[in-house]
Amino acid sequence: MPPFHIRLATLADAARIAPLFDAYRQFYQQAPDLPLAWNFITERLQANQSEILLAELNNGEAAGFCQLYPSFCSILAAPVYVLYDLYVAPTARRLGLGAALLEAAEQHARTNGYARLDLTTARTNLPAQALYQAQGWTLDAVYIAYSKQTGCHAC
Repeated sequence: MPPFHIRLATLADAARIAPLFDAYRQFYQQAPDLPLAWNFITERLQANQSEILLAELNNGEAAGFCQLYPSFCSILAAPVYVLYDLYVAPTARRLGLGAALLEAAEQHARTNGYARLDLTTARTNLPAQALYQAQGWTLDAVYIAYSKQTGCHAC
């Protein structure tokens, strides 16, 4: 039996996910801001704008999460999930949580009729890239992704 289990998070889990989300943001060079993390997670869950898979150690400690945003693929004419956030606490690494969260996300997508999972990661995040490739994810060699800041003052 693995030393953890994964389940779909509820709004009641926001306070347990927020520190993990804050640590995730810090990994991507953002300043620590636990209130912002809690507000963001709470708002996403309240508005049903994302689904979060929560990994808990068998002692009940929240140890990792995966956040999925529903979207659509016009080419497939089908719903897809954008796997935007995947994080495992440093103290829980090397237990297979990252791989298990990816597998749970895939099963969740399949069960709910989503045709595909998409994700992006930093070019420098080599450990994550190795995990994705080991789990059967395919590096996109066809499309180039762009983004543009909107200048939103609240963002």
